[in-house]
Amino acid sequence: QKSKEQKALAAMSSARSKQKKKKWAKGFMKDKKENLVVFDQSLYNKVAKEVPKMKVITIAALSERYLINGSLARKTIRAFEEEGLIKRVSRHNSFLLYTSIDEVVEAKEE
Repeated sequence: QKSKEQKALAAMSSARSKQKKKKWAKGFMKDKKENLVVFDQSLYNKVAKEVPKMKVITIAALSERYLINGSLARKTIRAFEEEGLIKRVSRHNSFLLYTSIDEVVEAKEE
């Protein structure tokens, strides 16, 4: 059994007392995306050419791929659907899932 003095001496000489006190981790802010709010002509042409050929068309997919914001992606999807370039597969609350017309035709043939 150790005496009180021995315990105090052991506590003072332990490695823990020589270490620096731990600091809290720094919280990092997520980078804010500067997505476009309106199309410029070159980007619109690119989107109009590529989107009707995409297999899975969602708001998030358009926003990520073309760096546009969500409201612009929704309006783009709605416009392409009205033009008959893409077809709705599913809608659940705010989640819109579309596909190209070619994919729908191939699925019906099989």
